[in-house]
Amino acid sequence: MRRVAVVGVGHTKFGKRDAGWRDLVQEAGKLAFDNVDNLEPKDIESFFVGAAQPERFAFLTHVAPLAAEMLGITPRKIIARTELACASGQAAIRYAYAAIAAGLTDIAMVVGVEKMFMPDMLEAQSNMTCVLDREWDGVNGLSAPPFFAMCAQRHMYEYGTTREQMAMVRVKNQKFASKNELAQFYGKEFTVDQVVNSKPVSMPLCLLDCSGITDGGAAMILVEASLARQFTDTPIYILGTGQASIGNLINGLPGLANWDACRIAAEEAYRSARITPDDVDIAETHDCFTISEIIEYEELGFCKKGEGGKFVEEGQSDIGGKVVVNTRGGLLGMGHPLGATALSQAIELFWQFRGEVPKYRYVDGAEIGITHNLSGSASVHSIMIYGRG
Repeated sequence: MRRVAVVGVGHTKFGKRDAGWRDLVQEAGKLAFDNVDNLEPKDIESFFVGAAQPERFAFLTHVAPLAAEMLGITPRKIIARTELACASGQAAIRYAYAAIAAGLTDIAMVVGVEKMFMPDMLEAQSNMTCVLDREWDGVNGLSAPPFFAMCAQRHMYEYGTTREQMAMVRVKNQKFASKNELAQFYGKEFTVDQVVNSKPVSMPLCLLDCSGITDGGAAMILVEASLARQFTDTPIYILGTGQASIGNLINGLPGLANWDACRIAAEEAYRSARITPDDVDIAETHDCFTISEIIEYEELGFCKKGEGGKFVEEGQSDIGGKVVVNTRGGLLGMGHPLGATALSQAIELFWQFRGEVPKYRYVDGAEIGITHNLSGSASVHSIMIYGRG
């Protein structure tokens, strides 16, 4: 397999945008091309679009050729749209990586976009329930907030995790988002008490424990590693990847507080990158709810099982801690435009490794980073590992 490098990125502002789906594609794509020397749309051989539900949110389908046309790209090797709910963007990155590594293409562009705000928020919320198996979990109302609330209840019961420890995840991530102008919740900071006492959603989760409905787009340009220096003096490299799925129905999961698929995917990612969890300096994990990040600490191997709450309470996931997690603000602070989230995570690592982030969130000396996404009812986990050199 050939090595793969990331040479350029583009990232729109996340939040409630007046821009349409097409506009977000063009905004992210132009920023990526502006970020790369000696590369034009005509040079892109393959094109991948991560988009979870453009059919329902933007009333568009067959979106990969549409997006390519919007950017002046005429793919001549591979063109595809990927859908894997919240991990749709990472699926697109993984496909581009696999195609380059296998020798099917040398230069690929990945765009992740979601336009989630609609005139009627009830319609936007109902769109999210399409992830469920409607005949089973759907009729029982097991959408994301109730499901992750059950995970929180079980984790609290089995391991003594506290409500305050979950709130600390939002406080930490919001601290980073408050100064990140690309974040949906830019300019806002919260205390533990504010999180705990925010509007109840599905107990023990309250409004500030949940990531938001968001519009946004992001783009990356990947090349076969030997070509990287043609386009930038500071590429970053994909070192490994892993993915695992354990069914779809909630009643088929092996547990609520133990996410086996995350652990299996992490083990494969570490094996493929030839590293251990102790080698990871920085991580962008899928904190769709505060409890998610706590369980992910454990399954990714950053701490022992059951110690995720203690990990955040002791500052081990903050600057100066063992593994710095979600420095851009996470899904909680940035917002979660489904198809764009994974690219946003990878772009944060790209900027971190190149020293292109503000000092307040810069992880000095970071060499290896991980991005993690879950999808469905935490039954599918996708991981990529990136390195500076």
